[in-house]
Amino acid sequence: MLNQLVGYASSKKLQSEPGFAPKSVRWAVRYPGGDVVELGDAEAKRNPGRRFPKCPELSQPEIKRGGAGCRHFLVDSADVVALLAKNPQDPKLLAKHRYFVGLLRKASTALPRLADVAEWLSAADTVESIRSQLEEQKAKPTDKVTFRIDGGFPVESDRWHDWWRRFRQGLGEKESAGKKASAGPVQMVDLIDGSLVAPTPTHPKVAGLADVGGLAMGDVLISFKQDSFQSYGLEQSANAAVSESTAHAYRAALDALLKKSRRLVDARVAHWYAGQVSDQEDPIRMVDQGLDFLDENDAGQERREKEAMARARRLLESLSSGERADLAENRYYALTLSGASGRIMVRDWMEGQFKDLAAAINLWFSDLEIVRRDGQGLAKWPKFLAVLGGLARELKEVPPPLAAKLWRTALRNEPIPSSAASMALRRVRIDALNDDPPRHARLGLLKAFIIRNPNRKGDHSMGTHLNPDHPDPAYHCGRLLAVYADLQRSALGDVGAGVVQRYYTAASTTPALVLGRLSALSQHHLDKVSKDKGGLARWFESRVAEIFASMGDSIPSTLGLEEQSLFALGYYQEKAARRSKSKDDDSPSETAPEES
Repeated sequence: MLNQLVGYASSKKLQSEPGFAPKSVRWAVRYPGGDVVELGDAEAKRNPGRRFPKCPELSQPEIKRGGAGCRHFLVDSADVVALLAKNPQDPKLLAKHRYFVGLLRKASTALPRLADVAEWLSAADTVESIRSQLEEQKAKPTDKVTFRIDGGFPVESDRWHDWWRRFRQGLGEKESAGKKASAGPVQMVDLIDGSLVAPTPTHPKVAGLADVGGLAMGDVLISFKQDSFQSYGLEQSANAAVSESTAHAYRAALDALLKKSRRLVDARVAHWYAGQVSDQEDPIRMVDQGLDFLDENDAGQERREKEAMARARRLLESLSSGERADLAENRYYALTLSGASGRIMVRDWMEGQFKDLAAAINLWFSDLEIVRRDGQGLAKWPKFLAVLGGLARELKEVPPPLAAKLWRTALRNEPIPSSAASMALRRVRIDALNDDPPRHARLGLLKAFIIRNPNRKGDHSMGTHLNPDHPDPAYHCGRLLAVYADLQRSALGDVGAGVVQRYYTAASTTPALVLGRLSALSQHHLDKVSKDKGGLARWFESRVAEIFASMGDSIPSTLGLEEQSLFALGYYQEKAARRSKSKDDDSPSETAPEES
């Protein structure tokens, strides 16, 4: 994984030199003048500011070696630059401000204009003016601030780079001078590229996981702070030897990938390819966005779901069949990360052939396909978050490990976890009891659970539409309950708590105890319907007889998870078949609201 990340940084020519890093800066102080301006998109709800690709950066150990108040250079937080804090006279904060100003003064050997800025920033009234403007514009103490001098940004110049490299080198020399000769190894094998290196004692922090358990200041992927994680007398990250330059390379890759990653409940998923793949041919993007990925460049064209699904299907089949010679040898890489108390948790790592990925995602959507509630065609392919949302009342209730497992399931054509099917079943029951419209993603996931069950390999009886010849009695038990419910409605109208509300849960787990009672009750409903609508009564009698014939010799006494899923699908598909307005079907039709 780390080797591929380093390769990504190299191929994208990302800034990975130690001591430098891209940073987003929200505020700039103009000199001369002293006015504060907001960078980036000031109208955005969450404006991150302007991204500068190569800013000076010190690691935490380097800051410690720098002494009291040691800070970054050219770009720093508003509390350091302008004392924007609850207590502007805090001695520690004042020390940081003086250090920051001192670095500007020292760097004037490379950029002479910085000496004027340092002198100006040393005045109390200057700092007060900048702080007041930042407060007026509702800046946060942690917001990044830089300077704009004579219309240009010094941080964008390369004239300070050599000076900064010498400054960092001086910090390392101070450490060496203050330490006794180390008994540890001078060189070790870099675990990423295999070269002999002096291992960096600490690794740089990775930004971008603050919304999934990480820290705003960043999190570390490789860390050995506690003695229990160290071996053979090695200190800190020498236990997993990586050079400083290699560590910064994988950090640069992670920073870049996380910026375009997608949130997955309590984690973030990032992916990339060895070769070029356009957004419109990205299978993983299709899983994430469903059919919406087609709309961005197809304004006004192919908006109908049937056409969009057919186009997406053709694309996936062409990618997986090898028709695209330019993508035949391509590879994909997918990473799922979250934060955990300052450290990065790798929840999953996947890599493989591009054509295998396309084939797996083609099967993912095929297995999820389900007839629409109204029986008119297939429901459109769902976004991945819609599939997750079908498992619980709110997305945040889905356990993060299960979300990561389902993501892997989609990309690797693995069985649907039983825990996911159990959660979806619970929500299906709640929908039925509340008489809420069933959600396509929930039923589609149950269908995929059945199809991907290893015990049913080669069994093609579970399709998108109603299957009167399905071999499993549990499926027909669900169908029977749907017919009994419609019979009651035809006989009595809306009675509030009807057959479904009173019997669905019991019928889906112990059908033998319930369906016999409902069969007897249905005779009263048939009598009433026959008085008013004789033809309709005969239709119901015929339908019930057909279902009992399909069920076999006996009604199952209990149903397990798989059979309960079949019950739910039989109930749903029977309802959908009845709602379809087929001219060849004399059954009563129903309408259902569309899924939002």
